[in-house]
Amino acid sequence: MITLEMMPPLMFGGLVLAMLIGFPVAFTLAAVGLSFGFLAIHLGFFDLNFLQAIPGRVFGSVLSNELLLAIPFFTFMGAILERCGLAEDMLDSMGQLFGPIRGGLGYSVIIVGFILGAITGTVAAQVIAMALISMPIMIRYGYNMRYITGVLAASGTITQLVPPSLVLIVLADQLGKSVGDMYLGAWGPSVFQIVLFAGYTFVLGLIKPDHVPPVPLEARTLNGWALWKKCLMGIIPSAVLIFVVLGTMMMGLATPTEAGAMGAVGAIVLAAIHHKDFTTNDRRILIIGVIAAGIGTIVAMLFTENLVFRLSFAVCYIAVAWICIQAARIPDLRDLIKQGYESTMRLTCMVTFILIGSTCFSVVFLGVSGGVWLEHLLTSLPGGVWGFLIFINLFIFFLAFFLDFFEIAFIILPMIAPIAQKVLAPVVGPDAALIWFGVMLCVNMQTSFLHPPFGFALFYLRGVAPKEVKSSDIYWGAIPWIGLQMIMVLLVIIFPVTVTGLLDKPLNVDLDKVKIEVPQIDLPPLDLGPPQK
Repeated sequence: MITLEMMPPLMFGGLVLAMLIGFPVAFTLAAVGLSFGFLAIHLGFFDLNFLQAIPGRVFGSVLSNELLLAIPFFTFMGAILERCGLAEDMLDSMGQLFGPIRGGLGYSVIIVGFILGAITGTVAAQVIAMALISMPIMIRYGYNMRYITGVLAASGTITQLVPPSLVLIVLADQLGKSVGDMYLGAWGPSVFQIVLFAGYTFVLGLIKPDHVPPVPLEARTLNGWALWKKCLMGIIPSAVLIFVVLGTMMMGLATPTEAGAMGAVGAIVLAAIHHKDFTTNDRRILIIGVIAAGIGTIVAMLFTENLVFRLSFAVCYIAVAWICIQAARIPDLRDLIKQGYESTMRLTCMVTFILIGSTCFSVVFLGVSGGVWLEHLLTSLPGGVWGFLIFINLFIFFLAFFLDFFEIAFIILPMIAPIAQKVLAPVVGPDAALIWFGVMLCVNMQTSFLHPPFGFALFYLRGVAPKEVKSSDIYWGAIPWIGLQMIMVLLVIIFPVTVTGLLDKPLNVDLDKVKIEVPQIDLPPLDLGPPQK
């Protein structure tokens, strides 16, 4: 006879077995949830009315969730930028800038990966684009093959952590925290991870200089102002787009959805700027729009919004609209925009179906007291808070061998988030607890793209690598970078300030000393005499 206490572990085990079969995750989640739901009804653990919570949550928490509208915008932005030529220009200029030093091409890949991660948010595109551009050059100049494959795969996974990462949006939604706070918390680990990657390259250049040689002088075709100009032409537009997307969100000027919409339009503008058919007249209109936006911003900062402010931004909007129309008229960009729409539709549908399936599973899991079972299991671990964090991170690290971040976020996170809030609040405070936890798991889930043999970044790399690159080099090359990412997880665990340092400090208010003073108002005396005729 199956008891109520047996249901949660049976559900979890049944989910693992069903997923090992290889059936699509979204439908597996729904099938396991509904199957155990009807079994629970048959055994009398709850009645049929309880399952009414599933459509209620699907329509109330999933399909009407405004935060999830940001996902298609950021996906479209990444799909446009990954193929518009921006990565080629930046990698070429950065490679020549850092070329004279040992490991220079590795530094350029890491830095460009960081910048592209902040404007694209997609791992597949980044790994493929950077491998196609950089791998032949690094092979030509004698870089160690395992270093080449490792740095290209790892630099692509940086986009998982760098805002505006889709992972952070999903984590913020599942944890019930604001996207802006999640982005602020992720900046510290993002920068530290880049330092770790660059530090590994530097040490490798000292220990094994033949693995990361400098670029020969004859191969450096640009120098002086021409080189710096090319670098700035790639970095400045990207920095402007990053500010438009992230700056407005963190300053409270735009919601994640609004910032994503501006980023999608900005991606089209950036793609048009980098296209060879972008004419001189189009550039003049762009410059006029930039000047108008600058004037409008200065007026808004010094004065209240007035007619000059409105006219300035009207000119800016007209310039942006003109560039978007011109982009649609260029055949290459029109096809690029169409491909962006298609990839956005596929990813958005996948996320929605996984959310619906995970809702079916989580409602039934909570209905059979799965939350109580999981809380008792995790809070009874030895080591207290640190035992909890080590166990959860090892568990996520293991799951990442088989599941991608969407599946982990939608299946596991809703079950452990309430427990994490309870356990971690005494360490960093109730407001920052889930931000710290979410960023920590985000750093951990980066490894899901590098794990041999199922790491998707390794698959992407294998698909575009030349035939002389062995699969063993790709797999072995990823190992040191996985180790660096796990070191980053330990640093986030040991030093929570890497996440909480940029967050707003909670206000310490003693509620016992709060006084509410209502001013006395002298009212005229009431006239209670007979009504006047």
